[in-house]
Amino acid sequence: MRNADRAPSPAFTRREILTLGIGAFVVASIPLAGRGRQELARRAMPVMGTIAEVAVVHRDPRQAHAAIDAAMEELQAVERLMTRFSQTSDIGRANRLAATRPVSVSQQTAAVLREALAWAEASAGDFDPCIGRAIRLWDVGQRQIPPPEDAVRPLAGRGLYRGLDLGTWRGSPVVRFRDPGVEVDLGGIAKGYGVDAAVHALQRRGITQAIVNVGGDLYALGESEAGGPWRVGVRSPDDPSRLAGEVAVSDGAVATSGDYLQYFSYGGRRYHHLLDPTTAAPRRTAVHSVTVAASTCLAADAAATAVYGMAPERAERLLRARAAGARVVSTIAGEA
Repeated sequence: MRNADRAPSPAFTRREILTLGIGAFVVASIPLAGRGRQELARRAMPVMGTIAEVAVVHRDPRQAHAAIDAAMEELQAVERLMTRFSQTSDIGRANRLAATRPVSVSQQTAAVLREALAWAEASAGDFDPCIGRAIRLWDVGQRQIPPPEDAVRPLAGRGLYRGLDLGTWRGSPVVRFRDPGVEVDLGGIAKGYGVDAAVHALQRRGITQAIVNVGGDLYALGESEAGGPWRVGVRSPDDPSRLAGEVAVSDGAVATSGDYLQYFSYGGRRYHHLLDPTTAAPRRTAVHSVTVAASTCLAADAAATAVYGMAPERAERLLRARAAGARVVSTIAGEA
């Protein structure tokens, strides 16, 4: 992409910070004075367990807000299909039934599962969309102590993604679990797909300049209202009021994975939500966060999850194999 290049300095002024900054990113904005009749329409709503934020630059506020409506509807539709927290979603039905019989899913869910399995294969299981049981067991948003080791051990090193079959029946996609340990969780890729779907909804309504930001997954459409790339600041894990870096993005995506938003501390160690499938426990690494730039948010989302804590050379090989042009643009060190 012409999209993400490390900017010289993360020195946003207070006047430049756009109120689009929940989660890992903040976006710099220059006021629209002198830019003709262009206006900036903005909205936020809860979805996918976080806050979705959309900002659109357009001359007609009504058209801008109608486009934002469509983008938000796309995000909600993706959540309805792919959340693991509903028994009636595609993923909820698969997790309940696919160990005993094939379960039909939508074309959208099948596409995301196909991409997730490709990332799992390319990463030798470091990205695994089928470790939902371990994710439920750790439940870092609610726990204050680690689960018992004898509960964790049976879930480790299973390569569970190999136990998910994705096929068709009478022209429609179906899933079947060949390993009873499989439980799908698309938390490392579905948000990125949702961001891309929201961007496509904006484009179908004639929008050429916009930001869609869902937690740590962001797509910058076209140029900022000031002209030139959007300036996206990466928050410091240690102090969210400060920036640890800055990326210039235009017609491209960035996504961040880190250990500092969802975690609990116990015995002097931080237990976060990014699990290592080989141990079925939070990944041990000296990295606080990693930010990846890619041409789509789906690729950036999956890549940031997959390469978190991965050796740089191996991360580069994985990105070359799965997302041409994608690259790590920020790595912030922490404690191992």
